[in-house]
Amino acid sequence: MNPSFAQIRRVPYLTLLICVTVCTLAFAGSAQAQDGALELMQARQAVDKATQADADQYAPDLIAVARQGLEQAQRAAGDRRERKNAPALALRATADADLARARSDEATATAQLKLRRNEVSQLQRQLSTGENR
Repeated sequence: MNPSFAQIRRVPYLTLLICVTVCTLAFAGSAQAQDGALELMQARQAVDKATQADADQYAPDLIAVARQGLEQAQRAAGDRRERKNAPALALRATADADLARARSDEATATAQLKLRRNEVSQLQRQLSTGENR
């Protein structure tokens, strides 16, 4: 007995469907892994920028929290059961590091502003008393 045309076509479609499903799942898994890697890289960069902005001096608590968060995200990325939490932990570490850098930048700007105001006051005193004439 010869198979009908409908029976022959069924096998390739089923095979194609299985192949597409397997490829989709494989790409989804690798995309998810890459997303976690991207967040980890961004968190590392944010911690580095905060460190370069002297966050250890001006926002030590915040930079410490950011570093701990980055370590947690890295540990989670290495643990198969916790891997799905790594991107969220990395985003939190990025936010903490960005806040530490912003606070450090604010403290630096405030110190510079105070210095400039003192210079202006000194120059005003010199002008009013007639010094250096």
